[in-house]
Amino acid sequence: MNVPVAEFTSYYGRPVVKVPVWRWDIAAYLFTGGLAAGSSLLGAGASVTGRPGLRRAARLTSLGALGASTYFLINDLGRPERFHHMLRVAKPTSPMSMGTWILAAFGPAAGLAAVAEAAPLLPRHGLPGLARRLLPRTGDIAGGAAAVIAPALATYTAVLLADTAVPSWHEAYPELPFVFGGSALASAAGAGLLAAPLAETGPARRLAVAGAALELAGAHRIEHRLGLLSEPYRTGRAGRLLRAGRALTALGVAGALLGRRSRVVSALSGAALLAASAATRFGIFHGGVASARDPKYTVVPQRQRLAARAEAVEPVRERDLPGD
Repeated sequence: MNVPVAEFTSYYGRPVVKVPVWRWDIAAYLFTGGLAAGSSLLGAGASVTGRPGLRRAARLTSLGALGASTYFLINDLGRPERFHHMLRVAKPTSPMSMGTWILAAFGPAAGLAAVAEAAPLLPRHGLPGLARRLLPRTGDIAGGAAAVIAPALATYTAVLLADTAVPSWHEAYPELPFVFGGSALASAAGAGLLAAPLAETGPARRLAVAGAALELAGAHRIEHRLGLLSEPYRTGRAGRLLRAGRALTALGVAGALLGRRSRVVSALSGAALLAASAATRFGIFHGGVASARDPKYTVVPQRQRLAARAEAVEPVRERDLPGD
């Protein structure tokens, strides 16, 4: 009789892969970091095209999301000084190290761009008057610098997840940056539709379509390309969140395209896009955690890879037999 296939539940009393210790605040950090990055890009575009209302909304959203993102990150670290300690070294091979430096470079630029929006509130004479005249130009420069850094901020977290041993995160490394980048753009468009004047929301509507297309295409590949490792993204909490994200994205894009003349429809579509982006980030987060908890997502793909290698080597051995 054959020995039954072993059921891998632990390794010397420990899980095969260590389950991430990250809590919900890291999933929130993924969302708010993407919102800050996307809003910075939208604000730079609004500045170039002469849309002050949209620029102001995007810059203030970027600063608010950056503040929330920093709080969630430091809260997960447990001790605020740990973030400072990360700046002691720069390791190009470490996504965490590079992400810390990206956040440190993006923050002052996005903050200065947002502060520049207060220039009209300053007196016209004296030192405040000088600041009133200089701040708008300084804000444009800072906003442009933040927009240059924004793509790295929006996608480095995808690299950070894929660089772990968590099976469903690691195997999705080609698609995660596109999902996170598209999600960042869609959420920024949603914030713009909520807060900007209706007449200036044209770029936000186009950004919503582009970001949603990128996000949905990447998420579809993750849920169907990975074989067994796609399963955690289709079932349980992750599956519910990702399905809700797709539905909300579709509603948000439809509202963005059809609600050009309606403030209410634009605001509702903006809220739907923001909720969709949050659901997508939390869905990806919970899908990875679920794949680490179940040993089959580690062991079965390993066996499949070993079997594929054995099949590839066998024909070579047959050709090397004497007498061929």
